[in-house]
Amino acid sequence: MTLRLTDDEAEALRLRSELEQRSMQEIARQAIREYVEAHSRAELLNQVLDEELPRYAEALRRLGE
Repeated sequence: MTLRLTDDEAEALRLRSELEQRSMQEIARQAIREYVEAHSRAELLNQVLDEELPRYAEALRRLGE
């Protein structure tokens, strides 16, 4: 896999790498892991809500009155 960054993105990553004393690759890989994990949780929550909310729709409507 090749990751192409703009000059600004590469410079920001390089500066972060120097600041954290970690490789640019390590920082990029961590960012990807965090992104995937965060979006996976959000998708799972949305799926659960889509499946479970209809079951409680009437109760939620009554609570809202």
